[in-house]
Amino acid sequence: MLTRSAVCSSPKSDVPRSFCRLSCLFGDVSLSEWDLSTTTTVSSHSALSSVVSRVSSHSLSSHNLKGIANSDSAGFAPGVLLILSSWYKRAEQSRRFSVYIGAAILSGAFGGLIAGGITEGLEGKLGLRGWRWLFIVEGALTSAWAICAYFILLDFPANTTKFSARERELAVARIQYDSLAVRVDGPELGHLKALLLALRNWRLWAFTVGYMVIVGSSTLSYFYPTLVKGLGYSSRDAQYMTVPIYMVAFVATAFTGYFMDRFSHNRGWALAGWLSLALVCSATICGVYDFKARYVLLVFMAAGLWASNALALSYASSTFGAMPNETRAIALAFVNALGNLASIYGAYLFPSQQAPKYLQGFGVITGMCALGIVTYIFLQIMLTRRPVTKMVL
Repeated sequence: MLTRSAVCSSPKSDVPRSFCRLSCLFGDVSLSEWDLSTTTTVSSHSALSSVVSRVSSHSLSSHNLKGIANSDSAGFAPGVLLILSSWYKRAEQSRRFSVYIGAAILSGAFGGLIAGGITEGLEGKLGLRGWRWLFIVEGALTSAWAICAYFILLDFPANTTKFSARERELAVARIQYDSLAVRVDGPELGHLKALLLALRNWRLWAFTVGYMVIVGSSTLSYFYPTLVKGLGYSSRDAQYMTVPIYMVAFVATAFTGYFMDRFSHNRGWALAGWLSLALVCSATICGVYDFKARYVLLVFMAAGLWASNALALSYASSTFGAMPNETRAIALAFVNALGNLASIYGAYLFPSQQAPKYLQGFGVITGMCALGIVTYIFLQIMLTRRPVTKMVL
């Protein structure tokens, strides 16, 4: 996705070339990936072999393998970041990124419950095990929505066929008015030059470190059911008890997205505030062994981390608005890719032998939150003192 997005940069107007069709690209990526992975999974002879088949098709979806990046959706997130930053002005992005992350929060809240219902309710239907039906339903719904995306999803402002010529002009004009990048006649910005331009920008590395901290700390969500079991609930009831954690996080994310568009120049302070809340909760959990108190702290901790996730993306996207589209596509994909590498080591923060205290996991998260606070305060101060100016390319 990083390469295909970068190809869409225009040498004249800093808007994507007309042959770049996001509606086709998103539909093609989702449909082909799920056709491959779901077909190989359903045709497997056991649940274990289904994991092996999904490894071979680069789609590790097992709960125990969440620490490894799912390459089936690797191109989806950078594409979402690029298209949101291409259609909305910088003071409009926090709410949109909150909707995007909010969908992931709701998926975490109800995805496990729905999956359990499908697995148990369809067990033995048409001679198929419940876990096979789960992949069939997942693949069918995703493929169907991928087809719908072709007709619903807009392309870039300059080339969408769902707008009239006048509407396209207005869409481009409002983005160019807000954009800090101005392109004049000259040689085309090549892919290698765009990559080097992104990598030489200190802001890219600062945002990458900050996002790695947030994603690494957010791997805590993998262990919500395990941590909640300490309250004495069964596995099924523990799954239900994770829903309030996600719902409070959803409210916090929506609240943050709404107000941060109004106070867009204070995103760094807001991020430091949410991470401070997560740090205090994590550090307190290390010294509190009452499970009910831990549950309450876990609720607030999750709210701080999820709200930070959406805000960090909008903060990076708005800051990268000074870059040409090709460089911005690379920068956004870079932050997302390296940030999500934190999921690899984050999956090992809570080894079962450390139950029920899990001091290692909460201790590491406390340290990462501290690093994140320093990073975003640094970004807030530096971007205030050295604001991004117009780039003539």
